[in-house]
Amino acid sequence: MKPSFFLITTMSIISLMGCAEAEQSLTVTASAYTSSVGETDSTPNLAAWGDTLKPGMKSIAVSRDLIKLGLTHQQEVRIEGFDGKYTVLDKMNKRWTNKIDIYMGENVEKANQWGKQEVVIYWIDQD
Repeated sequence: MKPSFFLITTMSIISLMGCAEAEQSLTVTASAYTSSVGETDSTPNLAAWGDTLKPGMKSIAVSRDLIKLGLTHQQEVRIEGFDGKYTVLDKMNKRWTNKIDIYMGENVEKANQWGKQEVVIYWIDQD
């Protein structure tokens, strides 16, 4: 006996539903940083995972506790109130928790104006 089209279609849908990726969200403290020696180290354009940061990039640094939640290298993130997606390219000093830094190129004034704010971030859990 051959399986019916309905049965095959239903099984396919159930299979696809089991593979669905869940969107995660979290409220974090966000600050801003730039490519300046005073804010980073002697290689201000070199991120912790080895990526080269350039003005205009939409990237963030994450506190190391967030890496365990899936916010690891190359993870795309949406930040509530911002257009587009940001990519995790940097990690912060171990002393920070529940925090992101939004990369603002070389615009120190813009970074200072941003200051520190609470934001909600969203990402797709790849597990």
